[in-house]
Amino acid sequence: MTTPTIVVAAAQSGAGKTTATMALIAGLRNRGLTVQPFKVGPDYLDPSLLGWVAGRPCRNLDSWMVPGPHLLELFHRACRGADVAVVEGVMGLFDGRSGAGDDASTADIARLLQAPILLIVDAARASRTVGAVAFGLSRADLRLRIAGAILNRVANNRHLEICAEGLNAVGVQSAGHLKRAAELTLPERYLGLISASETEPQPGLRRALDVAASTLDLDLVMWAAASAAPPPPLAASLFPEKPIATMARIGVALDRAFHFYYRDALDLLEAWGAELVPFSPLEDSRVPERASGIYLGGGYPELFAEELAANTAMLASLRDATADGAIVYAECGGAMYAASGIEDAEGRRHSMAGLWPVWVSLKARKLSVGYRKVRACPPGFLAGQELPAHEFHYSQLSERNGHDQPAWLVLDQAGRPEGYSALGVTASYIHVHLGSRPGLAASFVEACSRRS
Repeated sequence: MTTPTIVVAAAQSGAGKTTATMALIAGLRNRGLTVQPFKVGPDYLDPSLLGWVAGRPCRNLDSWMVPGPHLLELFHRACRGADVAVVEGVMGLFDGRSGAGDDASTADIARLLQAPILLIVDAARASRTVGAVAFGLSRADLRLRIAGAILNRVANNRHLEICAEGLNAVGVQSAGHLKRAAELTLPERYLGLISASETEPQPGLRRALDVAASTLDLDLVMWAAASAAPPPPLAASLFPEKPIATMARIGVALDRAFHFYYRDALDLLEAWGAELVPFSPLEDSRVPERASGIYLGGGYPELFAEELAANTAMLASLRDATADGAIVYAECGGAMYAASGIEDAEGRRHSMAGLWPVWVSLKARKLSVGYRKVRACPPGFLAGQELPAHEFHYSQLSERNGHDQPAWLVLDQAGRPEGYSALGVTASYIHVHLGSRPGLAASFVEACSRRS
């Protein structure tokens, strides 16, 4: 059975896609509907907010990280039990992996799902021209179906009237509007919006979303969503055909400092025999008992570096588990925690686990961001695999203590070595998705089971 699906897009970042999508989800939930949220791209932050308002984990849809057939498999699986799927886009409608095409863009995902698009048009500092913006987006690719446009940041009723005339003049259907409201402002920092996994959204936001939803044309949205026709996956290949008994216990770092995980990746680990046990490097004194694997996901360890360094019992426990043979897989923020230490933006140094013999620094921040193609190096459990990946960080390596065992070779950057791979430890800035190829999650679980 096909799940009604709507894709939310805009002309650029900052137009208010996340706020509008949250209001849309809130409005649909107020109608008694179960909403499955999705986020286009490799983002970890917006999904936490969408999941918070939906009351259901948000999933990522990224056609670079996960090829189309696998993406459809994950999409349909996530939609089980949902009445409607709401997909928030990334950046501008046609912004994707490169300027040479729109691969991995919101438009790419809308075409894959054969779903209509709801445009979010920022009306701040504009009036009738919003119609031209909506018209241009609606005509740039005639394979796309535009259901209508929501006007965001409308100042007052007169402003709304003029903007609506602009839409009407070019034949773009109005799907409602959102007024300017301080309560709808979502706090940000240097990597994006502040995650709901780190800090509970500000008091009053849920009420403000309910108010905002009252000005949206939800009947139009649901009518359009019903026309979506996501094709079925060609074959189910990512998950096992039959349930698999628990093979290994894997501790997953999950707290204010570490919460960057793709939910589908965690589901895949469980499906292939992992018992996932959350633990807090900030609050707990040791890694989970009998854990033969440790998954240190991304996050903001630099913001909690003093607290993490002060929890010496946890750091010692992580080192002991590694010495006893546990597999440690650490991505980005998790790799910073696995490193010898972190130098924060003020130059203060904080000792960490010491599993990766480097120091990382925020003192001279430099943005490293983009899609990557990587090959895993031995002795890591993914050795030899060539995978799509993503990199997004401001910290840099400040001290390399002579290690020459990279975790990855970045193939589209002349084979640049990245990260660290030693017996039982893989740590790097590279993010991969365990749904990008069949067998990746199984490889992780099997590697951990051999250490049990």
